[in-house]
Amino acid sequence: MLYHDFSQFMTTHIQSPQARCILALSGGIDSRVLLHLLARYVRDNQCPAMAVHVHHGLSSFAERWVERCREWCAEEGLPFQVAYIQFDTQGKGLEAAARQARYQALEHYIDEGDLLLTGQHRDDQLETFLLALKRGSGPKGLSGMAASMPFHQGRLIRPLLHCARAEIEAYANTHQLSWVEDESNQDTRFDRNFLRHEVMPLLVERWPHFPQAVQRSAELCASQEALLNELLQERFQAALQPDNRLSVRCLLDCGEAVRAQILRMWFHQFGHQMPSRVQLEHISHQVLQAKSDANPRCRIGNHEVRRFAGYLHYIPVYADISDWQCQIKFNHPVELPDGLGTLTLAKGALLTECATEKQVEFGLDKRCLSMPLWVSFNPEGLVASPVGRKGRHKLKKLFQEYRIPSWQRRRMPILLCGQQVIAVAGLFVDEHFSGSDYELIWSTDTSALAHQCQNWDV
Repeated sequence: MLYHDFSQFMTTHIQSPQARCILALSGGIDSRVLLHLLARYVRDNQCPAMAVHVHHGLSSFAERWVERCREWCAEEGLPFQVAYIQFDTQGKGLEAAARQARYQALEHYIDEGDLLLTGQHRDDQLETFLLALKRGSGPKGLSGMAASMPFHQGRLIRPLLHCARAEIEAYANTHQLSWVEDESNQDTRFDRNFLRHEVMPLLVERWPHFPQAVQRSAELCASQEALLNELLQERFQAALQPDNRLSVRCLLDCGEAVRAQILRMWFHQFGHQMPSRVQLEHISHQVLQAKSDANPRCRIGNHEVRRFAGYLHYIPVYADISDWQCQIKFNHPVELPDGLGTLTLAKGALLTECATEKQVEFGLDKRCLSMPLWVSFNPEGLVASPVGRKGRHKLKKLFQEYRIPSWQRRRMPILLCGQQVIAVAGLFVDEHFSGSDYELIWSTDTSALAHQCQNWDV
């Protein structure tokens, strides 16, 4: 019966013969049963599939789990991959951090149209619902896990979501499957384990159909959330810009309830952590309604909401690279920190060879190369005279005039000779060093942002 339901589910969700099925294989009983079911389905239908095990390194048995998963995939005839990850728990608990890192690792295996299979079942849905209830969630949180949802370039599907844990255990025993037991699953210091071992048995003993009732409630909440989103879609699209900025004016024209829902819709499209009610209120009151010369922000996990030039931006929390410095020489690309690309001093002829790259070019006089040059990201105390401007101006003032967002102002490479600014990559060359002998080339997507910023409305 379980395989019949699984087969029907898969046939419904596979939209193309080329779509691959990628199984997230932890090695626990749920994903082990899913591996067995998927292998049977592949043999019956000849669809491409593979399994991926994410190695967190949290358990002393992690290497043993890798080998067991490898053995089971070999027995079932499915390709097997291991994704090794490291993560930190800054701003979140261990469970949440591990889950986020796991899904980020799995994204690398999902191409357009592929399906990621995970093993959550009805009892997991009950736990998720109760955790959302504990957090005081609204319809979005209480809708729990969806049987199918967009994921990266494909979709994430949960074929066992309507199955009870008891059904999965019965299937595993009937087919004499083995699996691994994660010792951390018994640790009731974790909220989910506490619910699983201490709370849910009491609820189900008192009300045997409680899991099914919760499943119906979750589906009703999902339906209400979908209705809200449909009704507000026109307003949301009016506020949303092509680069995912959100119009402050459009948001302030809405009532608080509508504004909060539009913000939730905005966060949902990023696929990251959803803000709490307190965070939404902070965005609505402190960030949206801040004075025009303020620099408000609201941190949500590893990202933050910032306001600039009449729009909300959702950006990563960047590392502080103000103290970074590196000498730069002719035709020797400098690798910039924190994924900011490369900076190169080159002759103009190089530009035709690199025409397809996203880059910003500036002309420099050959006198520059007679001095030791450095790259820095700290504008503190520096002044410059951009070509076409009269007088010398502090970089802080120039960044404001060029409408560079505050969070980008210490992420733009500054070319220096001592404390003399030669150029700011992406913005200008100092008039005393302007020429046509060499080019300053910043090869990175971020450099395009500098020019875009100049066209934003204040």
